[in-house]
Amino acid sequence: MLDLLPDLTDQYPDHLLIADPIFNSYGKKNIFYGEVVSVKCFEDNSRVKELVATPGKGKVMVVDGGGSKRVALLGDMLAEQAASNGWEGIIIYGAVRDVATQSTIDLGVKALAATPLRSMRKGMGEVGENIAFAGLRIENGDYIYADLNGIALAKQPLALDFL
Repeated sequence: MLDLLPDLTDQYPDHLLIADPIFNSYGKKNIFYGEVVSVKCFEDNSRVKELVATPGKGKVMVVDGGGSKRVALLGDMLAEQAASNGWEGIIIYGAVRDVATQSTIDLGVKALAATPLRSMRKGMGEVGENIAFAGLRIENGDYIYADLNGIALAKQPLALDFL
């Protein structure tokens, strides 16, 4: 299957909220979904670095980077570590870098833009906070579904019988 969201929105029209179409896809995985692990940070990827080092099977890291495109919150080394630890994907309301390499890593990655500049690590940011961007209010533990058509949010896991 090459598309998830069209079928998912047809089957669950009352269970999904659709994100504003502002994201670009950068990872090798075009379809990914899982339980949300939320991160709130601004131009500091310390919490992202910590989380990619933990088991992420069945989870999608959703990062509210404040929409900043000045520095990247995810690069190739962190993406590789996330994939190695089983993360399904990472969605960043902010920027990424090393995009050619990220396109070869078995991880779903969506972000606003690419930039060559890395973020500073000052230990700032929060995990598990409620976040809001792209017309969505996202809580830790929600479920996120993504493909090349966009991003959808649900408050509970949805059966994917049609896959």
